[in-house]
Amino acid sequence: MTRFLYNIAPLGALIAFGSVQASAQTVGVNAAVVNDVRMTTQANPAVHKAIVKERVSLGNDIQTGKASVLQILLLDRTSFTVGGNARIKVDRFVYDPNRKASAVGLSVAKGAFRFMSGKPLHANPGQSAIRTPIASIGIRGTIVEGAIGPDAIRIASAEAGVPAGFTADPETASLIFLRGPGAGAQGGEQAGAIDVTVGDATISVAGSGNALFVPGPGQAAIGPFVLSESGSAALADLLRNARGASSQGESPLVSNPIVDLFFERGDRGDGQQDPVNP
Repeated sequence: MTRFLYNIAPLGALIAFGSVQASAQTVGVNAAVVNDVRMTTQANPAVHKAIVKERVSLGNDIQTGKASVLQILLLDRTSFTVGGNARIKVDRFVYDPNRKASAVGLSVAKGAFRFMSGKPLHANPGQSAIRTPIASIGIRGTIVEGAIGPDAIRIASAEAGVPAGFTADPETASLIFLRGPGAGAQGGEQAGAIDVTVGDATISVAGSGNALFVPGPGQAAIGPFVLSESGSAALADLLRNARGASSQGESPLVSNPIVDLFFERGDRGDGQQDPVNP
């Protein structure tokens, strides 16, 4: 599929390319793989089992199985995690290391996800977005979680802020949660916010701990409402490693030698140098 995209230039300049094949740009690396994760890549366009340190490119199809987790670390250190039975794709990535600025576009067709923005993304507030089948989430430097499908309905049904008796679509129902940091961010953390567009309406959510629920196509968003502790925990559980499962990689948020090698030495695992660090 052909899209208008931004690409990464060898010297770090931000250059626009029209009509570029989406799969041509390397945007990150698999940092952790748990259980059954399958994807297509530039090097191997056939669907195959994902491995740690494998490059992720624009347009790659990524799908997880039951009780599975994938964590992707993008070139700007943005972390994106998906739980079991998820389908995702990176549609857009803009990164200018000279300006320390970036922007990301992701599509999530189903499953649970967590987006933790890297510092360069904060220089382009509102330029990054996550799309679900029925909503678009504009991100202004923060931690966003969500679920699409039956898990979204299950969690929302138990929330006091969601009126009873709603009719939801089990394929597209979307729960969107601003985990933080919020307006009261401390310790040098930048306060974050999201703008959720559903149909012609856009709702801004700036308070950490607030959520929105969109039951289905053509329906208005419910909220914002404060997600309960049990609801927050239920969403987090969808993104944790399956009990007893061993990950092929440590969390990059702590330390992951595989990921450090990829970013700091420009080693992409295929004998080529990373375009950001030639």
